Amino acid sequence: MKTVLMTAFEPFGGEHINPSWEAVRSFEGKVIDDARIVVRQLPVVFSACGAVLTAALEELKPHRILCVGQAGGRSDISVERVAINVNDARIADNAGQQPVDEPVVAGGPAAYFATIPIKAVVAALREVGIPASVSQTAGTFTCNNVMYQLLHWLHTSGSAARGGFVHIPYMPEQAAQHPGAPSMSTASVVQALETSLRVILSTENDIRAAGGATH
Repeated sequence: MKTVLMTAFEPFGGEHINPSWEAVRSFEGKVIDDARIVVRQLPVVFSACGAVLTAALEELKPHRILCVGQAGGRSDISVERVAINVNDARIADNAGQQPVDEPVVAGGPAAYFATIPIKAVVAALREVGIPASVSQTAGTFTCNNVMYQLLHWLHTSGSAARGGFVHIPYMPEQAAQHPGAPSMSTASVVQALETSLRVILSTENDIRAAGGATH
């Protein structure tokens, strides 16, 4: 049976919960389209998140990988197109680290593109009534760090697996503490992630559809 690795993060930035973990942890042990789902929580620590991810990749040798993170302030499921080789932290991570203008991987390429069918995922989510879009930036915090390290590992290990990253909004209880911030229920995020997994598992070639941005 094929294996899918899903990752999510611990809380950070003064939050007591992380919506990515609240949604992703419910997939542990599930079988979707003949693929077994394995879940790992990643630390919001620049010096550790990649090591935890890499250990899981080497242990499980998954067929597909979907990493998920919180993007407070975003209003939809953001399917990330690209990860860049920069750590530039606006806030400190959970170990008090705050790298500025440092590479994720010294000597690595400037960027990697996701290898999952990002536009097919967005189209499927919209089809089931969940707001979604292609995102042109995963930021420069630990989410981008993890996405870059995932894609770097895939590129350098010779693995035929495919991987990508999805950002999700605050949960409603978080947004209540951030007046005006959008939110999405955990049930909707779980539905979105299951829909995404089915597309990722069944789609070899992405669809051709507009998904760019003007700014």
